[in-house]
Amino acid sequence: MKVQQFLEHHGIASNPFADEDAQTDLVFKAGCIRSAHHPTWDKVYGNPAEPATTVVFGEKGSGKTAMGLQIVHHLTDHNADHPNAQVFVVAYDDFNPFLDRFRERFSGRRRRRVGRLLEEWRLWDHMDAMLSLAVTQLVDRLLEVKQARHPAARDEPLPADALDAGQRRDVMLLAACYDRSTSENPVDRWHALRRRLAFPIWQSKWDLAVGGLVTLGVLVLIAATGGWQWLLRPWPYLAVAAGWAPRLWRLMKAHWLAWKLVRHTRVLNHNTLFLRKILTHWTAGQLVGQPLPSEQRSDDRYELLGKLQSVLRALQFGGIVVLIDRVDEPYLINGSTELMRALVWPMLDNKLLKHPGVGIKLLLPSELERLIDRQDRQFHQRARLDKQNLIRSLDWTGQSLYDVAAARVRACAAEGASPALTALFEPAVDRRRLMEAFEALRVPRNLFKFMYRLFTTHCNAHTDESPEWQISGETFQSVLTVYRRDQDAFDRGVGAG
Repeated sequence: MKVQQFLEHHGIASNPFADEDAQTDLVFKAGCIRSAHHPTWDKVYGNPAEPATTVVFGEKGSGKTAMGLQIVHHLTDHNADHPNAQVFVVAYDDFNPFLDRFRERFSGRRRRRVGRLLEEWRLWDHMDAMLSLAVTQLVDRLLEVKQARHPAARDEPLPADALDAGQRRDVMLLAACYDRSTSENPVDRWHALRRRLAFPIWQSKWDLAVGGLVTLGVLVLIAATGGWQWLLRPWPYLAVAAGWAPRLWRLMKAHWLAWKLVRHTRVLNHNTLFLRKILTHWTAGQLVGQPLPSEQRSDDRYELLGKLQSVLRALQFGGIVVLIDRVDEPYLINGSTELMRALVWPMLDNKLLKHPGVGIKLLLPSELERLIDRQDRQFHQRARLDKQNLIRSLDWTGQSLYDVAAARVRACAAEGASPALTALFEPAVDRRRLMEAFEALRVPRNLFKFMYRLFTTHCNAHTDESPEWQISGETFQSVLTVYRRDQDAFDRGVGAG
């Protein structure tokens, strides 16, 4: 007997429990993303009009990634309904590129030992990564890059005409420091943005004009007086060198600043030559007093974040939401609790987490929650987790898991059918028994694995000629017992799950 045959008999078009990863789960995305929420959803999502930070801890399979997808989906709807008060969403969930670039800055034993390497990771490294993701998205959307896809972004072009002269300068400054698109040469992309914003750079060419005019003047003087013998004397060359001295001085200053930016933005893949070319298009007056990430400190990053917020407000964004997930997945971390702690702890800073207009949604593994109470007073004073909408455990009751299973069955209903979860079982397996069993499974991923195994076991026990359309209580209990044993082995770290 085939599983699909069994499901179609009950009016179910596809297996509701075939997928376990929310990122590839079409049933969740198509039929459950709006309706199947965890009981703490309202606290996690908050109010888009005033984004707030939430720190969530949950075990593997408890739905952290699904919750992140739901946040993006609901913010997409919010942005469509409130075009003048949108939320700018930044997905900070792929740490591998940033960790790779950070690792390249070190050598020798420290580079080989990941634990010692991550001891050097600081708050400003996280801020550089977030600003890089946000600015790259902003530039993509200003340039209307078609192949770029960003969370909760509307198709309409951004109203660049709403930016004043100071904000256009800020966009160009942020792009110079943080635009990390790999689609084209960074200098070409910066100039494309300059043309899009009509940002003038002619004032920065004064040193080229001086050098050219002095050189031309010397040549005209020699030609007009017929003093070609002067070319054998040093003064024409000294005059030309003096004319080009301002340009040389500016190139040296730009190269020094570019080198400092490359050195102190440790998670970004800057190129000193390209960055120097961009910096030479600024006059000294345009850069004086402007914050730049040229030191290892967070103050400049907060000022640059403020500039980004000012630009976004002019572009009709009321706030920023940063989604942080999958901190256990980078290949350098590889699920290690201590390495996750070294990566995440610098981010737990109240100044960042409570920054006005920014809501950071940290979806963290439960292993880190167990370390919180062991931290010293200094950590707790800096993090102030009591002010961050802390959810210590993403628990699921048997009732809530039953609702998830029933919602998935309905989402997979064939046209005109109204399947019910209890109809798949004999009367002995009633709703109360299902809830008790689901309570022991703890998280949605275990529920999906169990139900998939249950369907397979039931169908394998019957033939196409003698089908059985309801799962017996004996089959239900035997599969549950075996699955619980495998689940316990996985929890102890001796099973594949």
